[in-house]
This record gives sequence, C-alpha cells and structure tokens, in this order.
Amino acid sequence: MAGGHGGRHGNDLNRMENKESKISKSGLRNVFKLYRYLKPFRVKFGIGLTFLLISSSAGLFFPKLLGQMVDLGNQGKLNSDISRVGIILVVILLVQAVFGYFRTRIFVEVTEKTLASIRQSAYNHLIKLPLSFFAKRRVGELNSRISSDISLLQETLTSTLADFLSQMIFVCGGIALLIHSSFKLTLFMLAMIPAVALFAFFFGKSIRKFSRKAQNQVAESNTVVEETLQGIQNVKAFANELFEMNRYRNITDEVAKTGIKGGKYQAYTSFIVVAFFMAIGAVIWKGATMIATHQLVAGQLFSFVLYSGFIAGNIAGMASVYTRLQKTIGAAENLLELLDEPTEEISIDYTILPEHKLKGEIAFKDVSFVYPSRSEFQVLNHVSFSIEPGQLVALVGPSGSGKSTLVSLLMRFYEPTSGTVCYDGKESTIIPLTALRSQMAIVPQDVFLFGGTIRENIAYGKPTATDSEIIEAAKQANAWEFISQFPETLDSIVGERGVQLSGGQRQRIAIARAVLKDPKILLLDEATSSLDSESERLVQEALEKLMKGRTSIVIAHRLSTIRNADNIVVINQGQIVEQGTHTDLMANEHGLYKNLNELQFAL
Repeated sequence: MAGGHGGRHGNDLNRMENKESKISKSGLRNVFKLYRYLKPFRVKFGIGLTFLLISSSAGLFFPKLLGQMVDLGNQGKLNSDISRVGIILVVILLVQAVFGYFRTRIFVEVTEKTLASIRQSAYNHLIKLPLSFFAKRRVGELNSRISSDISLLQETLTSTLADFLSQMIFVCGGIALLIHSSFKLTLFMLAMIPAVALFAFFFGKSIRKFSRKAQNQVAESNTVVEETLQGIQNVKAFANELFEMNRYRNITDEVAKTGIKGGKYQAYTSFIVVAFFMAIGAVIWKGATMIATHQLVAGQLFSFVLYSGFIAGNIAGMASVYTRLQKTIGAAENLLELLDEPTEEISIDYTILPEHKLKGEIAFKDVSFVYPSRSEFQVLNHVSFSIEPGQLVALVGPSGSGKSTLVSLLMRFYEPTSGTVCYDGKESTIIPLTALRSQMAIVPQDVFLFGGTIRENIAYGKPTATDSEIIEAAKQANAWEFISQFPETLDSIVGERGVQLSGGQRQRIAIARAVLKDPKILLLDEATSSLDSESERLVQEALEKLMKGRTSIVIAHRLSTIRNADNIVVINQGQIVEQGTHTDLMANEHGLYKNLNELQFAL
C-alpha cells in the first residue's frame, strides 16, 4: 500500500516537473488567454505600463550622470557644475520613484481585481459542472485549482510582465548607451559579463528546479499529515501508527535528498560570484589601459562599470522571470482545463414557467444506464415503471441493485444511456434543469449539513425564507422541540457536517429544509435505518407529514416502513423483478420481496 501511494505521488511529481521543464508556444497561448480577464481594466493597465517605461528609462540615466560628475571632478570644474549634475540626478531619481510608486499602486489594483474576476469565473463554472465530473475528481485537487493555481497567476499577470519589460529596457538601453560611449570596450564587456550572467541564469534555473521539486514533496508530506489526522480514528482502530510513520518518513527523506542535491548547485554560486568580480575586474583593467592611451576618460569608465553591473544583474534576474512563467503556464493549463469542462444548463434567478410546473407524474420508459467511469458494468437494464401524482412508491432491492441510480436519473445528475425519463408525459430533457430540480427535494440517509447555524441549514431549502417560515418548517419536521432548547435556538452552530447534532437531529433539520422548499416530488433515501427507536419515531412522523400531497419515492432499507406504499418496485441486478403493493408481493411465495422481508424479521 505504501508503495502504491509512493508510486502514484511520484508519477504526479514527474508529470509536474515535465510540465514545467520548458515554455512552449501553446503554454504561452494559455497564459495570454487569461488576459481576457484583464480587459475591463486595460486602460488602467496601459497607464501602469507607461509609468513602468518612464521609471525604467529614467533609471538608465543614473550611471551616465554619475560618470559625468566624476569627469567634472577630474577636470577641476567648479562645484556649481558638479552640483547642477547632482540636482539633475536627484530630479531623475525622484521622477523614477514617483512613477514607480504609482505604477506599483496601479498594478496591485489591477491584479487584485483581475484575480477576483478569475476566481469568481472559475468558481461559478465549477459549481455548474455535472455530478459526473465530481465523481472523477478529488475535492482537494479542485480546491487547489481555485486557490493555489490562481494565486500563482498573481505575479505573472502584472509583476512578471513588468519585470521582464524593465529588464529588457535596462539590458537593451544599457548596451546602446555603452556602444555610444565606447564601441571597443562594449565588445570586450559583451565577451565577458553576459557569459557570466547567462551562467548564473542557468544555474538559477537548476536551483529553482530542485527547490520546486522540494516544495512539491513538502506539499505531498502535508497531504499525508492531513489525511492521517482526519482519519486518526481509523489509524488507531487498525493499529496502523507504524505504517503512517513509515509513509511520512519516506516522503520527508525524499525532501531531504532533493534539498541536498539542490545544495550542491547552491554551493557553486560562490564560483559565480568570483567569476562575476573577475569579469568586472577585466572590464576595469581594459578601461584603465584605454584611459592611459587617451581612448577613454575616468567618468566614462565609471559609468561603464555601473552599466555592466546593471546588465549582468538583469540578465541573471531573467531566471526568476522564467521560473515564474513556468509555474504560471502550469497553473494556467490546469485552470483552463477546468474551464473547458462542459457545464450543465443552469439558469440563475429562474422563474418557473406555467408549462414547466410539475404535477408529479413520473415514468421510466425502457431506461438503461452505464456509469461513464465503469462502462463494463450495466447498472440499469431496460427499466420501465410509472408513478401517478401524489403516490408513494418504494424502491426495494439488495445493495448495488440500482436504486440510488434511479434517484440520480430523476434528479438528472446523469442522463440515461438509453430510454427516457418523463415528467407529466414530457421527456425530462425538455424541462429546464433549474425548473426541474427546484420542484424536487431529497432527504438522504447520510445528511450533509453546512458548518454554519441551524437557521442557515434550514433556509438552504428557501434562501429568502423568513424566521417564521423557518420555525414553522422546523415544527413540521419535529425539530423545533430540540432547537428551542438550545440557548441560541436558530443561531446555534451545527459544526462541520453537523457534528454538534445527533443523527436524529440532523435528519430532522434535513426534513425541515425539504419542508421549506415545498417540493412537488420528494425523494427519500430512508433516513431511519441507523437511528435509535425514539429518534426513528420522530423522524418517521416528520416524513409522513412531509409526504402528504406529494409524489414521494423512497429507497427502502427497513421494509416495515413502506408497507402502506401505493407501489413497491423490487429491483435486482438492474432489472425490475416484481412490483405491487405489500399484500400483493407477500402473496408471491417465491418472490424476492417476501424473501427479503422474512430475512429482516428473522434477525
């Protein structure tokens, strides 16, 4: 098991490293696709880029003016001449600071608004994806797309582009000014310093590669900690403390090995520093010989050395830009992959049209179904039955026979592989998805409650409900009795997944939520199978009140609870093997229903 985990995570890391190994044209196209979210702020972004060009260009004059001051001093000029150059220098630095300040302010504002737009778009898209999509994905992975991947875009949308432009201005502008100053010394400098800078660039890439790998492995180790602590009860129940300790040790040992490999490259940086100073020394030596032969003056050499340092630093700094761009391409591809997933046709603020209001008649016509992820297994096989408005119909059968799948098809979480599901004589695909689901409610066996208040959980059935409506729904669900005893009543926090409430209390909150929605069709995955006798009685009473006047479909686990059903549909291996009332089915000596009934009452 440990080996399986390690292999899977190792493959994930390899894919991630390969994805970030180079910047392709398609990868860059994916990044630029995200700039459509920048469109509403393009004017302000353009102003920011203009400020960037001005502040970066102003910085180019800094070495030149310093060189002029040195020359004026060597020539014995008056303090007024030197001071004049100094004042110009101060003015240029102030201009650079002012434009740099406003450029940063603008870029931060544009970035935050753009990221908010991307987050909202990604979340809105994610929440409209069909259930079949979520069946194939882990929640942690999807959460990473919304949080981590979008956070990686934060620098690239503005800062990375700004840094790249600034570096290009310094490199290209600096070289142009150097050529104008001394073509001969420029050629000498270009033979020395850029080579060292490029050497530093590629070493920086290697160091960042190992750093990135170590970060991924640390994230993997954090996942182990998170999963282990979440399932600590299972860990202890199976006495698997040693297994988990070994799993964590293996991962953290890999982190250490990666860090040691990266450390070897970091150790070589001392040689890069030496090489850089040797290159600067060579440029100064060459410049000094040119001063001796009157081909150059001291101020020019001083400016030259400063420009050379700026150029080398910006070339080496491009490694950081390159790394950020690699990360962004990976994040952009992950995000766009999510955004390319086809969504359901969900309507926002939809009003149900008269022709789409349900009466409660349902018909399955020759329905077969295969889950996309398990194409070799036929879940439903030519199922046909009908339900009249207001009827109570129970679905009975062994585990895995297809009962829950029928409910999923009713909710249109999935579409039939063949055959049709009809409502009031109309195919389900004709009725808008939002209109259909807004007239249905489900009370599952495993109730999910959000971690907020009781009020928020009940009101989920009707977000616009008043307190009086919520309280009335709670009373009908036999929930108000225990809610009213809490010090904060409706404002009581239920805890994550409703952990602060008992099983019976959670079920009654879910029933109150369904009561508030006032559905035409009610779907029940029988909620009393794991409750004590008193809780079962209260929940069953609430369910009976809820089912009155509605078409109700119950997945039955305890057969004693569905004896009064209008029709009992018995399913086995994806096929209807018998159906009828409790009396009819009990009369069949060799029927599956009678056999299941006798088995339950024999226990």
